[in-house]
Amino acid sequence: MSAIDNLPPLRDVIAEHGLSARKSLGQNFLLDLNLTAKIARQAGDLRECDVLEIGPGPGGLTRGLLSEGARKVLAIEKDTRCMPVLEQISAAYPGQLEVINGDALEINPLAHLTPPIRIAANLPYNVGTELLVRWLTPKEWPPFWQSLTLMFQREVAERIVAQPGSKAYGRLAILAQWRADAKIVMHLPPGAFTPPPKVSSAVVHLTALPEPKFEADASTLSHVVAKAFNQRRKMLRAALKGTAPDLEDRLLAAGIQPTERAEQVSLEQFCALAREIKKA
Repeated sequence: MSAIDNLPPLRDVIAEHGLSARKSLGQNFLLDLNLTAKIARQAGDLRECDVLEIGPGPGGLTRGLLSEGARKVLAIEKDTRCMPVLEQISAAYPGQLEVINGDALEINPLAHLTPPIRIAANLPYNVGTELLVRWLTPKEWPPFWQSLTLMFQREVAERIVAQPGSKAYGRLAILAQWRADAKIVMHLPPGAFTPPPKVSSAVVHLTALPEPKFEADASTLSHVVAKAFNQRRKMLRAALKGTAPDLEDRLLAAGIQPTERAEQVSLEQFCALAREIKKA
């Protein structure tokens, strides 16, 4: 018996179904059910929430979310080999787990979920950043989710919470911190996974803010930040060349010296610059 429910330990489940993690799917399985329950707790009180999980694999975090009382879990899994295992979990938690076999980048989860909604996932490495950017850049804000509790490679997690002046500071930090409170809540060594990845991992918790921290047009800010950090070694007047006819004046109006580089510019200043460029 496992530590959190009456289902078999994950190592036994994986052995029974011949589930080896596939590098092509960005898979690294987390087998310690006490650890997956701890990650689930980082998502907060789930009893009145539906939870979206991407890439559940053999269901370690899924079981953690359900054992912590999630009202419903929608698990989207691309790997057909995992379907029988996830169906066993669904049978053990009647009416609480819905499993969809498909690509998370192509599926609209809102047809299957009822607010309030939280997202919790050990994201596959190969789609994790793309999914995060999608969740942070919807057309309307507040988004459909209340919070994101996501596991990434440690390097990616540090980019999400980075501050100006650090090497990790960039587009992800701006997009995440503009509309959400972001913090690293757990660190996990490679040995926690099967197979062990070459890098450490970390869990990031992001809470959606009712309004962005500073006024800015989302598409303009995203464009400016992407261009600025794409050439982060260049001075901003060179990196942002062509974004506005009087760019240097716009930079100065936003409180930015044209000779500064992107990593020296704060979130507030980038938002001010987006407003200035939107006027142009």
